[in-house]
Amino acid sequence: MVIGIICEYNPFHNGHLYHLKKIKEKYPNSLIILCLNGYFLERGEVSILKKADKVKIALLNGVDIVVELPVLYGTQAADKFAMAGISLLDALNVDKIIFGSETNNLDYLMDIAKKQENLNLDKMKNNLKKGNSYPKSLINSLNELKIKPNDLLGISYCKAILKQNLKIELETILRTNDFHDKISNEEIISAENIREKIKNNNDISKYVPSISKDKIIKVNYDLYFKLLKHKILTDSHLDLYLDVNEGIENLLKKAIVNANNYEEFLTKIKSKRYTTNRLQRMLLHINLGILKKDAELKIDYLKILGFNDRGAYYLNQNKKKFKLPIKVKKNSLINEYELKASILYDLITNEKEYDYEKLNKPIYIKTAPNLKESNQK
Repeated sequence: MVIGIICEYNPFHNGHLYHLKKIKEKYPNSLIILCLNGYFLERGEVSILKKADKVKIALLNGVDIVVELPVLYGTQAADKFAMAGISLLDALNVDKIIFGSETNNLDYLMDIAKKQENLNLDKMKNNLKKGNSYPKSLINSLNELKIKPNDLLGISYCKAILKQNLKIELETILRTNDFHDKISNEEIISAENIREKIKNNNDISKYVPSISKDKIIKVNYDLYFKLLKHKILTDSHLDLYLDVNEGIENLLKKAIVNANNYEEFLTKIKSKRYTTNRLQRMLLHINLGILKKDAELKIDYLKILGFNDRGAYYLNQNKKKFKLPIKVKKNSLINEYELKASILYDLITNEKEYDYEKLNKPIYIKTAPNLKESNQK
């Protein structure tokens, strides 16, 4: 059994460890492939763990292969994020994808995904015109009371499977915490809660393995804001960047002049329609220079970020069967955006990830598995 997971690890915490342990308990001889989001995340945030450290942590905690989710897709809204992640894991021939869910009811998630495919677009547009966010408009259009964040992402996974008519099975693991909870002190809490505790200088040792806690870095959001401010005020074609729609560029130019920092700027431009997540993605795309016309680029290679012995065996035995080449195309725009992302990341974290990207060498962690029992394809 080859199992795929899609994660951001911002940071890697006890919930992620629980996820991996549950997979190992139910499928002890499975091979686990992680599709990993790197420097910048689906909600437009900056990762507080370096990409390379995420890879090492994953391999030391039961993952066998780590494949990159490129920044071009990893910083888009849920449907695009999910489509890319599912496509990359499908290219590596996984049998099953396992993800966390608040309801832990795959039939329910798949049913909503099918309903959304047949959704009355006029009803959806009317909800958007009222100033509602996309998730809120979707919930209203489907006559649902509420859909929690990981279930929304799970629905996107279901849609990606349906749209591509894939044979990959989906399976859920019950989430043990609320995604948006910022105050819980249980041993397993959300990544958002952990980041909030870090922001408030609270000890997070109870919630994060030491191997992860010791690698958390600081992000200079003041510099990030200054770079963004320069870009917004000097670029006369902001409308070309991904997610800059409906003339919002005029509001951006006006609001940023009177904002003193990134959080204040977000507050000035936030609305029912433009949620924090949507705005953070938009602003990140401006800072990275990601164009609308490039958002639909097809993934044309697999970038393997790391593997252990079991992973190496699987890659060597199956590389001719994969749906994409395991070789980074250096002239690909997808790779160029990844390099841009590492440069921006270095500027605001004082790290050296650009050197890591240029080296383009997978991380290898030696293990001693019984390959004959791995049930690999």
